[in-house]
Amino acid sequence: MDVYTLGEAFGVVTSGRIRHEHEARLDVTGAELPVAVGMARLGHTVSWLGKVGDDELGCRILSALRGEGVDVSDARVEEGSPTGMILKESRTGQAARLTYYPTAVRLAQGNVPVDRVTQASILHVSGITAALNARDAMNAAVRTARIAGVTVSVSVDYDERLWPDLREAEEVLNVLACAADVLFVRQSELDLVKPALTGDREVIVNRGLRGASVRVNGVRHDAPGLNAPVVDPGGSGPAFVAGYLSALLEQLHPADRLRRGALVAAFAASGPSDWQSLPTREELPLLEVDR
Repeated sequence: MDVYTLGEAFGVVTSGRIRHEHEARLDVTGAELPVAVGMARLGHTVSWLGKVGDDELGCRILSALRGEGVDVSDARVEEGSPTGMILKESRTGQAARLTYYPTAVRLAQGNVPVDRVTQASILHVSGITAALNARDAMNAAVRTARIAGVTVSVSVDYDERLWPDLREAEEVLNVLACAADVLFVRQSELDLVKPALTGDREVIVNRGLRGASVRVNGVRHDAPGLNAPVVDPGGSGPAFVAGYLSALLEQLHPADRLRRGALVAAFAASGPSDWQSLPTREELPLLEVDR
């Protein structure tokens, strides 16, 4: 397979200001879910490992992933437990306010299929998974991938709402970031994972509409962001990861990897869902701009 990823998935209820709104939108999301969907839509083979409750939300998450061609044969269903929820208060074109309602449904180290991880070209994980008590499973997958020579991709994804202790976040995220071969970091996270910014790994700095940069073999490459309509920027980070990793698998030039990342991110931001607006391979030219 091209990519193996694991992490938490949630039901997500989106509305305007909750105290006033009478309507809401139900969807599913997660830090790794849009990456999996994005890469599957671009024609890559993707497997997702997660654990959901035996409820309607859990069924919806697995059905959505299956419908997008993502392999969920390793996913686990926890009997008698609810799937986690996110309450999302959205403003058009602005970052939404998120409130997490996590559950006790968590991946354990024993849930990680070693043989499946070693068959992948890339293992992708995120700091969100590290924050949500699936750390042992994530670390086991990373260790397995590194021993097998599988490329480890890490998105820092620091969310202060999930880390009451900043010092703990720094310690955990730096260990994770230093295990990466490919590291995705936002401009605001650079100081948080400073020890991981040296060495031979590819460090991709995503600045959103201001573009992105990557250092490969000591050389910096840059690409501008895309000026496209924004409905909700929430899914643009995972979408950028999907686009970049897709281009990495195809061995494109680093600047072209950044361009595809920005392109897929622009598609994601054009709709209210973190993943429903992601493009297929055939749709990529719709937002292409002259270079």
